[in-house]
Amino acid sequence: MPVMSIIACGMLEDELVHVLSKDSGLKQLIVTEDRDNLEFLRKLKLKNCTPWTAYLDRIPMLLKDGDSFNSGAHMKFLSLLPLFKKIREKRELIEKKKVTVVVNLLRLGLHSDLEQLKVKVYENIREMASFSDNILVFYGSCGHTFGKLEEDFAGLGCPLSFLKDKDGEMIEDCISLALGGNEAYARCMLEFRGMGTIYLTPMWASSWKRLENESEGREFNNRYLKNPLYCLAAKIDTGLANNSKFDENVKEFARKYDMKITDLKGSMEIAEQSYLAARNGTTKKQSENSSS
Repeated sequence: MPVMSIIACGMLEDELVHVLSKDSGLKQLIVTEDRDNLEFLRKLKLKNCTPWTAYLDRIPMLLKDGDSFNSGAHMKFLSLLPLFKKIREKRELIEKKKVTVVVNLLRLGLHSDLEQLKVKVYENIREMASFSDNILVFYGSCGHTFGKLEEDFAGLGCPLSFLKDKDGEMIEDCISLALGGNEAYARCMLEFRGMGTIYLTPMWASSWKRLENESEGREFNNRYLKNPLYCLAAKIDTGLANNSKFDENVKEFARKYDMKITDLKGSMEIAEQSYLAARNGTTKKQSENSSS
């Protein structure tokens, strides 16, 4: 059974819900047990996507149990009969195209300490590689924190996939992902040159109060947000949000920090294509392992 694992930034939970809910080829979805994942689970259920939940150290056993029925003695016996053999072969062909996805959504605010973020992501890659055919790192480069990640895990034995733009470059961060790539992000920064700009995705807009109240929340730090140089709140419409709630959150943020709101068109293209590429890589690796 092909297993694709995803290690994801909490700020990208909307994008993750989007790609998972669109995947009709999911065999099963497992989300690591964590009190910070409740909103993520709620959003999945709203999209008719109900996962199993388990602590990370229990997932290998859960995956093993999921295979037990197919590998049982009664199935092996039935496969000896011509009719059941054909049915089993057809079923196996269909099953090879399906994947089990294991999601490990890491908490918001980790990126306030980039060294700690790196340690946490590297630690989870090592642990999840033991039961994965591929791991999709659902993060940007985050200030080049993950610039050497592929090199550092060259001998891991489990391929890594990344969020990459059309030029094959790892995206800079969640804003680059929402805008459609590093080039689109650079164009926006040039357009707003001379104006301090805060970019707000639906998830950023719904989380700024929480980040502001946490000591680790440097992204919404009063010291620089109240600086007159910061005068623009760029609202990025990715098409994923409850528009009325998104509008309300952005307006409240802009009022507090005395900023003018400007609208930007977002895109889910990179999230969708990166997920699909990782998924295809997972089934391909499983097929190669089965034939070798």
